[in-house]
Amino acid sequence: MNHLTKPLFLIWLLLFSCVSAQVEFPTELRAVDTPNDGGNSITLTLPRALTEDTRYRLTYAESTSGLFELLEERDGDPAAKKPQTIKVTSLPLPDGSSRPIENGQTVFFKVTITAENRMRIGGAIPVTASPNYFNTDHTSNFVFALLFGALLFASIIVARRKNIQMRKLPGLEALDEALGRATEMGRSVLFIHGLQEINSASTIAAVNVLGQVARRSAEFDTQLKVANRYPLTMSVSQEVVREACEEAGRPDAYNPDNIFLAAADQFSYAAALEGHMMREKPAANILMGYFYAESLLLTETGSRTGAIQIAGSDAYTQLPFFVTTCDYTLMGEELYAASAYLSRDPRLLGSILAQDLAKAMIVALILIGALTSAFGFDLVGAVLN
Repeated sequence: MNHLTKPLFLIWLLLFSCVSAQVEFPTELRAVDTPNDGGNSITLTLPRALTEDTRYRLTYAESTSGLFELLEERDGDPAAKKPQTIKVTSLPLPDGSSRPIENGQTVFFKVTITAENRMRIGGAIPVTASPNYFNTDHTSNFVFALLFGALLFASIIVARRKNIQMRKLPGLEALDEALGRATEMGRSVLFIHGLQEINSASTIAAVNVLGQVARRSAEFDTQLKVANRYPLTMSVSQEVVREACEEAGRPDAYNPDNIFLAAADQFSYAAALEGHMMREKPAANILMGYFYAESLLLTETGSRTGAIQIAGSDAYTQLPFFVTTCDYTLMGEELYAASAYLSRDPRLLGSILAQDLAKAMIVALILIGALTSAFGFDLVGAVLN
């Protein structure tokens, strides 16, 4: 082997040994505290069954001198590829009831194996249940979270030192045009939230966009009206608009009555906003968030009034209607990148950069896993486990 072939062969041999390792079968009963749980549980591993007529009889006692009570009886499977395990969370009592296993209490277990008309009785095995503070089954998730956290902080540092360029989003570039048109015409701008509550990711993204729109509306001296479906979303919107006006140096531009609750029902919400559009005829309609069947009703009405319409949503079922009836549409993740695009905040830009890098790494991991699986090696499984 040359200097390059030998290391590759060793790596191949290591991966093969990790994937194709044989499962070890115990020859005696094993009793351990169940790993990676909150306690109150014991796991028993049975010895390997060598014949078809193998039968196990499990008993327990709370002390070595106590009477061993029946826990369970079951047949063995000599063809099993993995040891048989039993997770014990409660102990049956002679009167037919049961009681849960308590943390810190020692329980003794025995197994009696009957096979080929012969009986073998094992010794008493003590075990104590206790809670675990760390789930080792999710160690890979913990490592990935640490790596992504480090990547996020590094990306924010890069964003503060360098000017990160983002792909141009025509819908966001047109915001100034829409606000300027509203100012020239002396009309208002209507910002419409989606139909999900404030705990929705799309609604949070819409509120971030609202802050930038409110700040520029205050700078342009343009009246901004915000329609909401939920009271909590309305309260958050009022606070966001107020802070935006103060940041723009125009606290007098804030009017809490312009952030209103349209309706709570889906189509009542749509009907109320359609009436508002026909009466007020806003120069621009900005729809941000998650929408349902009312999206076409809203945008068709806005189109009839001649308003510039900018929509952004991650509801893929409604995007075709927005593309058809609106002047500009932010699709999918463009909605989540909008606040970073408008504010140019290094923290937001760094988070976008970190997400893109993490996605690229995940795609690379998937491709590597697919390639190694084609040659019979579960590389991704070996790494995650």
